[in-house]
Amino acid sequence: MSPASLSTLHTELERLGRVVVAFSGGADSAFLAKVATDCLGADRVLSVTAFSPSLAPEEADDCRQLAAEWGLRWLGVPSAEMEDPRYRANGADRCARCKRALMGALGPFAEAEGAAIALGVNLDDLGDYRPGQRVALEEGAVFPLVSAGFSKADVREWSRRLGLRTWDKPAAACLSSRIPYGTPVTLGALRSVATAEAALRRLGFRQTRVRHHGSVARVEVEEHELARAVALRREVVGALKRAGYGYVCLDLEGFRSGSLNALIPQAADR
Repeated sequence: MSPASLSTLHTELERLGRVVVAFSGGADSAFLAKVATDCLGADRVLSVTAFSPSLAPEEADDCRQLAAEWGLRWLGVPSAEMEDPRYRANGADRCARCKRALMGALGPFAEAEGAAIALGVNLDDLGDYRPGQRVALEEGAVFPLVSAGFSKADVREWSRRLGLRTWDKPAAACLSSRIPYGTPVTLGALRSVATAEAALRRLGFRQTRVRHHGSVARVEVEEHELARAVALRREVVGALKRAGYGYVCLDLEGFRSGSLNALIPQAADR
């Protein structure tokens, strides 16, 4: 099956005219920032990375590097979601509160630019539990990839065709997504997750999650890597204990994006 049309995405971007791209450095937002810049010109596209404790340090560094490599007009700004006690409480609306903080951080730049705030949401994202998307739409964000009919596979295929090194970059959701709903989001927990996942990547596990259950780290790696994780159990356990965990468990179901969504309280507004 042929991927979605790049010209359709160009048409959508030209219709918007000027955009501020929420640039996390992941495959979707990176693709959108690069295509928008190529299509509209750097003077009409501002890529903005919201820095917060829930953004892994290496992801923040990669945003800087990508902007330099691709000639993006880019800046980093602080995001204030950790100042919101309801965000820290980590209810089922956490993502909505985070997105509201993101829109608040990007809003002044969009106003100054006379631009729309564009998020790298694709068609596949619409099927998951993503309350933040609803908030972003309510506050005026646009989803050019959705409007142009792009799935995650389309983004990766066009990224590959365009020679973007992000084409096969593993998904990297915010670090708060590793903490079960109802367990408070703290700076200590976020640091432990970031340190633990970085250690696993150094051991060669590309797609991994460390789910934070207090003193217990529940490790998810891809199914074909489970045997390797067992073989490297001493290294894995040592690394995660140095990150602050007392116990280390390997999840035999393997990596699942959004696996903690299964534990969303039934009373949550979905």
